Amino acid sequence: MTVTDLPPRGGFVHPALFYASDEEYLRVLVPFLTDGLALGYPVAAAVPRERLALLREALGDAATDVLLIDMEVEGRNPGRIIPGVLRRFADGHPEGRVRIVGEPVWAGRSDVEYPACAQHEALINLAFAGRDVSIVCPYDTSALDERALTDALATHPEVWEASRRYDSGHYDPDDVVVRYNRVLDVPADAALLSVATTADLRGARRFATAEAERLGLSAERTAQVALVVTELVTNSLRHTGAGCRLAVWRDPDHVVCGVRDGGRLTDPLAGRRPAAPDQDGGRGLLVVNHLADLVRTHTSPDGTSVHAFLRLAD
Repeated sequence: MTVTDLPPRGGFVHPALFYASDEEYLRVLVPFLTDGLALGYPVAAAVPRERLALLREALGDAATDVLLIDMEVEGRNPGRIIPGVLRRFADGHPEGRVRIVGEPVWAGRSDVEYPACAQHEALINLAFAGRDVSIVCPYDTSALDERALTDALATHPEVWEASRRYDSGHYDPDDVVVRYNRVLDVPADAALLSVATTADLRGARRFATAEAERLGLSAERTAQVALVVTELVTNSLRHTGAGCRLAVWRDPDHVVCGVRDGGRLTDPLAGRRPAAPDQDGGRGLLVVNHLADLVRTHTSPDGTSVHAFLRLAD
C-alpha cells in the first residue's frame, strides 16, 4: 500500500513528505500527481530545479498536464510563495479539490533564509484553513539538518513516508511563527536615515538608491530598491502615524533595506494575501515580497522591523 492508496482526508491536507532517496520521492509524488489528474483535479508541482527535472522525466506524457514551477525562482523569497505560487494556482481553480507539491525547504537554503522558510510552512495552515486543497511538502531527510526535520513536524499536521502516513505528534505552527520571529541585527556600518513624514519620502528614495548603487547593485535592481523603500516607508508612516528609521547595508550576497518603526504588526499573513482586483490599498508588503529575494520581519510590543534583501547577482 502506498500513501496515495490511503483514503483522503476532507478539507485542507498539508503533509510533510519525508524522503531519503529519489526512489522514495517519486514513489509518493508521481501517484499523488497522476491520481489527481485521473480524478480531474488541477495539479501543480513547485520544487527546486533538480527535483523538477526528476519529476518531469518520471511523469512522462502526464507532465504536460501538470503545472511545473521552479521553486528556486518563484519561491526564492519564502514570503512570495503563498500569494504568488500556492494561492495563485488554487484561486485559479476555485471549484473542487486542488493538489500541489510545494518544496520550499532544501539543503541550499542559507541560515538567513531559513527562519522565513519555517514561518512560511507554518502560515500555510492559516492561509488555507478550510479549503479543499492538498499541499504536500517534501523534506529530504538525507540532506536536511535535524532542525528542519523537527520544524517540519511542528508545521505539518501529518507526515507521509514512502509506505505509511501518520499524524505528527508535535504539530504546533503558532510556536514556529513565534520562535522564528527573530531580530535581524543592523550592522554598525549600515547607512541610516530618519524619516518623519511623507514629505521625506522622496529623500528616502534618493538616499536608498544612492546607497544601493554605491554598494554594487545593478541599475535594474536599484530601481526596485526605490519601489521597495517607497512601500516600506509609506506603510510604516500610514500605520503608525509616526516616523521610522531606514537602514541600508550590504551582506556578502545582497543589498538589504530595512525599516524600523514603533508599531506592532499583528496580522501574520500581511503581505501574503493576493490583492483583490477592486482592493483599494493594502498592497505594500505584497509588493515588497514580490520584488525582494528575501523578506525578514520582526515584531514586538516595542516596534516592528521589515528587512528586504535584493541579490547583488543571480
